Amino acid sequence: MTRLKAAQVDEKIRSLEGWKRKGDFITKEFEFDKFMDGIGFVNEIAAIAEKLDHHPDIHIRWTTIRLEIQTHDEGGVTPLDIKLATEIEKHLKKTG
Repeated sequence: MTRLKAAQVDEKIRSLEGWKRKGDFITKEFEFDKFMDGIGFVNEIAAIAEKLDHHPDIHIRWTTIRLEIQTHDEGGVTPLDIKLATEIEKHLKKTG
């Protein structure tokens, strides 16, 4: 998998609401009303990640979930990372 240049990452995440490039990752924070709502979200994301065999770094802080995505073997963002973020956004649109 080929690592994307910063400008390519910026272009590809432009259509993904709330996603940002931070160094060699793409990242987004999600806020929930209750702790268990965030944990439910983590489980949903885990299923998506397993399906793609590509797993984000997940940071849980009470009602805030932060996802950081990178292809560790490449040391940066690849098309697979963009695909995972896109699949997460599709899932969010379906579940409301």
